[in-house]
Amino acid sequence: MSKNETSNGGGVSLLEVNDLKMHFPVRGGLSLRQVGAVKAVDGVSFAIGAGETLGLVGESGCGKSTLGKAIVRLLKPTAGQVKIKGVDITDMHQRPLRPLRQDFQMVFQDPAESLDPRMSVGELVAEPLVIQKMGTRPERSKRVAELLDQVGLPRTAAQRFPFEFSGGQRQRIGIARALAVKPELLILDEPVSALDVSVQAQVLNLLLDLQRDLGLSYLFVAHDLGVVKHMSDRVAVMYLGKLVEVADAEEIYRNPRHAYTKALLSASPVPDPTVERQQVILEGDVPSPIDPPSGSAFGHRMSHPRYEETIGMDLGLIEIEPGHWVAKDPCCLSEEDWARVK
Repeated sequence: MSKNETSNGGGVSLLEVNDLKMHFPVRGGLSLRQVGAVKAVDGVSFAIGAGETLGLVGESGCGKSTLGKAIVRLLKPTAGQVKIKGVDITDMHQRPLRPLRQDFQMVFQDPAESLDPRMSVGELVAEPLVIQKMGTRPERSKRVAELLDQVGLPRTAAQRFPFEFSGGQRQRIGIARALAVKPELLILDEPVSALDVSVQAQVLNLLLDLQRDLGLSYLFVAHDLGVVKHMSDRVAVMYLGKLVEVADAEEIYRNPRHAYTKALLSASPVPDPTVERQQVILEGDVPSPIDPPSGSAFGHRMSHPRYEETIGMDLGLIEIEPGHWVAKDPCCLSEEDWARVK
């Protein structure tokens, strides 16, 4: 699949991910030799344009968070390519990579785990500036105060420690820390899933305001489809390490084409009690990423009668309509859609 196949409609791409793979070795025996690999991410391609939000959804364990960590090089990809503003960072050593990290940062799922409890909030937010050798001490203190203002925290928070704050406030600290070096891209790894429902909306609105004011681009990783629809310009659906559908947010919610996407949407609650929705019950278990099926992973799970013909078939994304990409899979498309793409 070419790098532009799931791009933002031909615009300039801030992030390009091409056939990215993240495989973890499985070792066994007395010699601890490699006997297999967990294929957490297995050939993912997409692009994100300036000021755009791409929502990434899927079941727990499908590889969403691993993909985000591989993009920011917290994990070194097994294969494939990651480009930030046209620069290939996939195999770049840490020293030349360090200054480029100013362009992309990550906000983690659990702020309690990602913030060092031994450091004050001021030290935590200023640490990226120290690492990047940006500004003098007074300039960094001024920048910390500005960042706390931006995320809705009092400037006095700089002298306190993370454990003194609520979950929502800690996530605001994490966002301020990520913004310290003025990045253009944020990888948001389930940024509200650990928060109370009453606080989630506040943090989501903060992210939208920051995007509007600073022109940020987001890769928004989540499993809550309602949140993803609210935040995203486009949505990518991931299953067992692969993308199975990518389209504009409104289009994918209005007209899902892949069977897995339809199942996810059918399980999402609708706030209108007058709307009836027939839930698609997923049968079987998610295949193991250590030994994934050689054909359609979702077809194998559903014991689809056409599974055998997908073995060895190219199941990559194909543009079924302008801007709407779906896996070319007879097990997961309607007869009409399969007739159009085969």
